[in-house]
Amino acid sequence: MPGIGLLLLRATIGVTGIVQSCYYLAAAGSFTLESWIVGLLGIAGSTLLALGLLTQAAGAAVGAGYAAVALTWGGTSSVLFIDRLAALFGLVTAVAIVLLGPGAFSLDARLFGRREIFIPRQIDRPSS
Repeated sequence: MPGIGLLLLRATIGVTGIVQSCYYLAAAGSFTLESWIVGLLGIAGSTLLALGLLTQAAGAAVGAGYAAVALTWGGTSSVLFIDRLAALFGLVTAVAIVLLGPGAFSLDARLFGRREIFIPRQIDRPSS
C-alpha cells in the first residue's frame, strides 16, 4: 500500500509539472533560449519524477521550480496558471517524495532494487 501511495504522489506532481511546463512554453511571450531551457527542464524533471527514475534528483529539481514560483513577489505568475499557495503545496509534495523515496512501483526500484532497512534485535548481554 505505501508503494501505491508514493506512485499517486509522484504521478500527481509529475503530471501537473508536465502540464504547467508545456503551458509555460506555449504562453511565453518571447521564445528565448532561457524560456526553452526552463520549460524543457521542467518537462524532463516532471517526467522523471512521474516515472520514478532518479527520483531524488528529479524531485529536488521540481521542488526548486515550485519554490521559485512560490517565492515570486507577484501574487500569481502571469505565465503559469498557478498561484503561490498551489506552488507551496507542490513544493511540500516534492520534498515529501524526495524524503520518502520512489516506492515499490518505480523505475528506480526496478533498475536498482528496493531498499529495505533491517533493524537487528537488541541482544541482552549479561553484565560482567
